[in-house]
Amino acid sequence: MTTTNFQPRVFSGVQPTGNLHLGNYLGAIQKFVALQNDYECIYCVVDLHAITVAQDPLELKRTIREVAAAFIAAGVDPAKNIIFNQSQVSAHAELAWVLGCTARIGWLNRMTQFKEKAGKHTEQVSVGLYTYPVLMAADILAYKATHVPVGEDQKQHLELARDIAQKFNNDFAASIAANGHGEAFFPQPEPLIQGAATRVMSLRDGSKKMSKSDPSDASRINLTDDADTIAAKVRKAKTDPEPLPLEIAGLEGRPEADNLVGIYAALAGVPKERVLAEFGGGQFSGFKNALVDVAVDKLGPIGGEMKRLVTEPDAIDAILKSGAERADAIARPILGAVKDIVGFVR
Repeated sequence: MTTTNFQPRVFSGVQPTGNLHLGNYLGAIQKFVALQNDYECIYCVVDLHAITVAQDPLELKRTIREVAAAFIAAGVDPAKNIIFNQSQVSAHAELAWVLGCTARIGWLNRMTQFKEKAGKHTEQVSVGLYTYPVLMAADILAYKATHVPVGEDQKQHLELARDIAQKFNNDFAASIAANGHGEAFFPQPEPLIQGAATRVMSLRDGSKKMSKSDPSDASRINLTDDADTIAAKVRKAKTDPEPLPLEIAGLEGRPEADNLVGIYAALAGVPKERVLAEFGGGQFSGFKNALVDVAVDKLGPIGGEMKRLVTEPDAIDAILKSGAERADAIARPILGAVKDIVGFVR
């Protein structure tokens, strides 16, 4: 059954793993701000996902609050939207078990992100890292979300969520109908991929994704970097000796140029074609100066507000608690209906 039969609702989340950077902002948080004008939105700090790898407990508390602060500083309205941390709503973990009994091992074996993260040590990583995509499906389906803003690297996980939803609907079709839920209980969530920089690459190597784990801090722009630091990182960003091309086709085979043009376009809210129309044919030095201006103008206020908000942890905790109560009010009846459909006594 298509998403048109369900109330439009957006769900997305960000892991509290520290050092939020430009990739997190352009790939997720900036989109959250835009979507809140058109959808009912639920934005989650996915702390259950974070513990699939070892975390320092005190650091985890800090980064949960930091991600919530980033949402708010970027312009997500906690009164208009639901902002909460995942572990406060038990429906995520409960539904993940039911959906884990619906999903199939073969499906999870095809997940490329697990293979990339586990590498040659598949027998030494946590079970949670392996079943992470099932929990992601539960995050989405616990609210019957119809749309999920995702980057290219998460599309496979969303496809799995769609497969799990469809199999649940098929496996329990008779019970779904008998319990008064029509032809299907879960929607088929659709991806929302927006903007010019859906995958932001390292400033030092255009073939690698921008990452907090990169040993070089110069490879990324952190959301808490000040104006001077942002300027220095942009000006030192790797480029090639050729001028900027006049057309999109000219970015082919030039990953660093493509990355910087994409970052400018995303921050300025314009298509890449317009960036090249303005700067094409010129040297990188002039373009980088313009990129510094737009990056500082856009990110400076966000970083400043983030720093202010994290000094008020009680205020952030109150927002997260209120958001969790609102999220639970949506998820709890859905989980209850799942239990009825499956055949649990409650």
